[in-house]
Amino acid sequence: MKKMALILMVFLLSSSVWATEVTITCTDEGGGIVRIDYAASGSPKVRAFALDIMVDKGTIDQISNFKKGESVTGDKGYGIFPANFSRYINVDPNTGQVTTWDVSNYTPVADANDLNALGGLGTNGITIEMGAIYFPADDSSPNAPDNAGTLCKIKVSESANVSVSENATRGGVVLTDPSVDPIVITIGCPVTLNPLADNSSSNSSGCFPGSFSTYSDWVALGKPACWCSKYQCDGDADGKTSGFPFNYRVFTADLALVVDNWKKTINDPTLNPCADIDHKDSGFPFRYRVYTADLAKIVTNWKKTDADLPGDCPRSE
Repeated sequence: MKKMALILMVFLLSSSVWATEVTITCTDEGGGIVRIDYAASGSPKVRAFALDIMVDKGTIDQISNFKKGESVTGDKGYGIFPANFSRYINVDPNTGQVTTWDVSNYTPVADANDLNALGGLGTNGITIEMGAIYFPADDSSPNAPDNAGTLCKIKVSESANVSVSENATRGGVVLTDPSVDPIVITIGCPVTLNPLADNSSSNSSGCFPGSFSTYSDWVALGKPACWCSKYQCDGDADGKTSGFPFNYRVFTADLALVVDNWKKTINDPTLNPCADIDHKDSGFPFRYRVYTADLAKIVTNWKKTDADLPGDCPRSE
């Protein structure tokens, strides 16, 4: 009896180890843009997703950055949208080929009238359906979607908490072997929609406190909106995280921006003031806007995430 119990335990453990695990996450990219990513491990591969995306405040107004059509080398992904295929896609009756995938209304968002679908764009929730078709059709196909990537991006109307969940009625997460149930983990994210939270070098009026000693610098540089971003003064020069899976707030893209603007002065028309992290010049005689003090901020906060940083920029110097 003990031997049988041990065999059963080993079987269950080995099944858990090799089962396909799929993680769905979201990332705040700034400006109300939220990226929806997936990552899968194990076998079989993921064939399709049916997901509900919701916000606890405001509405989901746009969807973008999704693939359309067949998954092929160089353009892999989940570009078949079952909820809308018959509505918008034409198939040539003679060849059996799709006439064109580039149809404006062909999106992953299910119609609100479809069974158990959420309200759609302009409401607090959308249901998306995304599948993949590729040839050869087996898991080892060079045209099969990657095991990790971006499904789409959405735009929300205001600061909110975004949640992602399987829509079981419409299939949830389906593997290439539909008899196997994947382990699905969904992770939501908070989104801060604030025009000051985007690291844009475009002008912004009134967001930088006039009481700060660096206020005159801000004005002289054209009142860049990025100086008002809640992470910029700690090294987030590009206004974005590094993305899934680590979501570093200060990483290579920020360093690259500092390098690109190294030793530039206020009179240089190519200067990007978002790289001026400490909001000061280097002093007499050169007065570089981007120099060692800015680099030091990058080094200090290298690979830190939002949870590691105070997020209270701009701060009085």
